[in-house]
Amino acid sequence: MSLLGKAGHGPAAYESGFAAYRAGVDRLLASYRAIPAGANVRLAKKTSNLFRARAKNTAPGLDVSGLTRVIEVDPEAGTAEVAGMTTYEDLVAATLPYGLAPLVVPQLKTITLGGAVTGLGIESTSFRNGLPHESVLEMEVLTGAGELVTITPDGPDSELFRGFPNSYGTLGYTTRLKIELEPVQPFVELRHLRFHDLRELESVLDRVVLERRYDGEQVDYLDGVVFSAGESYLTLGRQTDEPGPVSDYTDMDIFYRSIQHDGPAPKRDRLTIHDYLWRWDTDWFWCSRAFGTQNPKIRRFWPKRYRRSSFYWKLIALDHRFDIGDKLAARRGDPPQERVVQDIEVPVARTADFVEWFLREIPIEPIWLCPLRLRDSAASDDARPWPLYPLRPGRTYVNIGFWSAVPKSPGQMDGAANRAIEKTVTEFDGHKSLYSDSFYGPEEFAALYGGESYETLKKRYDPGQRLLDLYSKAVQRR
Repeated sequence: MSLLGKAGHGPAAYESGFAAYRAGVDRLLASYRAIPAGANVRLAKKTSNLFRARAKNTAPGLDVSGLTRVIEVDPEAGTAEVAGMTTYEDLVAATLPYGLAPLVVPQLKTITLGGAVTGLGIESTSFRNGLPHESVLEMEVLTGAGELVTITPDGPDSELFRGFPNSYGTLGYTTRLKIELEPVQPFVELRHLRFHDLRELESVLDRVVLERRYDGEQVDYLDGVVFSAGESYLTLGRQTDEPGPVSDYTDMDIFYRSIQHDGPAPKRDRLTIHDYLWRWDTDWFWCSRAFGTQNPKIRRFWPKRYRRSSFYWKLIALDHRFDIGDKLAARRGDPPQERVVQDIEVPVARTADFVEWFLREIPIEPIWLCPLRLRDSAASDDARPWPLYPLRPGRTYVNIGFWSAVPKSPGQMDGAANRAIEKTVTEFDGHKSLYSDSFYGPEEFAALYGGESYETLKKRYDPGQRLLDLYSKAVQRR
């Protein structure tokens, strides 16, 4: 099945795609059986979108090399079936020719569907479409016990379906997912609204989420950027099929810089739907500046094929391996740095409170804002439909992302800035994603991330403890 044009459709195409998937599952199961009984089971993959240290393991890992394909796009049903290690880049390439896209497309091309579901993902459609796992209709999961289980929202393993999001591979790994798709138009019209006051931004954001309109125009996409307490923006996107000129932020121009303006009127822009979905990937939001690629003299000669998050990940891996950043800082006489790479969610009414606290205490800018509401709005306000990341249905949250480092002060405990962030997020009735460094104690962690619900699932689907438990994987240093 080609990912460069329209993906195959119909019984023959599905049979071919599913046969390739089954061959990949056979390799996966064979690799599981080859792992010694006393060794932890893990994925045999060289790359990761996690920023926390990975557990050291000398045993062979699970062979997921055959689980990277789109099995089928069904434009009539508005669904796609994909293998668990399929990247969103490949999935979007298969769906856009049909005028379809996943309900939520995380910002970085190499995020996999399985990773977005087990580790959570978010983007500018999350205010109306929730999180990626909420568009999953069916999953096939290899559990820690080595069993292949098909799970659905209402099937016999519905508890695992509900408990899988935010489990980070500690209950099992997705081998196949069937997800909903939505129609998209060829272009996205953007309006960048500037704010001089964070509380005004909070108020407008809250209203736009509920009304899905602003100043008479529909809003299909919504996120924001904070540069300082006096300069912040909301970006409102509207789908359109109207032809016209479009901007290109894969060359010399940089997307996040294009947002900034001085006037009171919104700044308008226009992108193809493809370029809108990947607008943040070229410069990894703004993190490419750490590699010098935003310097025009360097950018001009930096090959375009290397202006993407997957290449920056390779540079980060080299830095972690050889401590390049700290060594260069020491030569300059600068203190070592504490990595502060986090995404947190707080209720919309605490957005300005948290951002003001953050700007006072943590010297990092810009900051990304992305509102979200769970799709499962039928549940009561006290319900927690996804127990390992218990956001409330019917409530608007704002994801706040910040990705950089701060100087370490002499005598401070390990992770001082990250610990302060964790404490403040909890005080503001929020949650923190677990893809990066965490410092919670066991009891606090259990109270925040599933507690007894998680333990029940762990005993049922990984009774031999072949997979690391969530606390060990997310918090404990190895």
